[in-house]
Amino acid sequence: MKLGIKILIGFLIIIIGSYLYGCYIAPNLIKTNEYKIKVDNLPDNFNGFKIVHISDILYGTNFNEDNLEKLVKTVNDNNPDIVVLTGDLINKKNKLTSSSAEKVGNILSKIKTTCGKYVINGDNDINFDEWTNIIKTAGFINLNNTYDTIYKNGYDYFLIAGVSTFADKESINNKMTATLEHLNSLEQNPPIYNILLMHEADYIDDLTSNPFDLVLAGHSLGGIVNLPLFGPAYRKDGASKYNSGHYKLENSDLYVSTGLGSEEFKFRLFNKPSINVYRLTK
Repeated sequence: MKLGIKILIGFLIIIIGSYLYGCYIAPNLIKTNEYKIKVDNLPDNFNGFKIVHISDILYGTNFNEDNLEKLVKTVNDNNPDIVVLTGDLINKKNKLTSSSAEKVGNILSKIKTTCGKYVINGDNDINFDEWTNIIKTAGFINLNNTYDTIYKNGYDYFLIAGVSTFADKESINNKMTATLEHLNSLEQNPPIYNILLMHEADYIDDLTSNPFDLVLAGHSLGGIVNLPLFGPAYRKDGASKYNSGHYKLENSDLYVSTGLGSEEFKFRLFNKPSINVYRLTK
């Protein structure tokens, strides 16, 4: 009887402790994951090129102005060449005022890069008319279903493209039409490296022709709870197959961020909020 009571008390302590840690401690511990990506024939001017990848801030749950300021400092401490945000800047349940939106944009505008800041939307962002104003204030380039070029001290260049969230049910091939036509037209001076931003990684398998060397995505939140030996406790639609970390596709390196915020409620367990830092090397 006494042993049973001790076991029950111990079990309750673990449950309560895990709950308190997952609600009040883990969501505030931002982890930086660093990856080195070797690129064949990388020009000297791009050697060491650094990409900082942030995703799923979901402003309005556990992310407030103070958290956002700390995130900006962490990003800047990594001295990025470019910063990419792969969707879900705002939590769809947050009643975002114009004043709050302006503050978010002003804070994100403090992110410093040498070559630019890029963003696509996520399924949460489409509920907000203020999203466009925020990213404009923040100085991000909107890559929803379009592309841009990145130069760094030379004539060689990268192409970076993006696709908007698949919450609209449009196919990835339709979303990528303009980008793929542009790439197919470049015979004389093609980009030396192609990067794709998307929110829900699973749809990369539907792309008929994949010319991208690097694909960066988010959406999964790492399953909210990442159980040791068992993996993510919850897999979202669009992030069921590719949930977190690195995947080697036929032509691409795919990296899925576990994100920074929380969607339904403030809770993470064995799954710290994170940013990814990629360094391209020869």
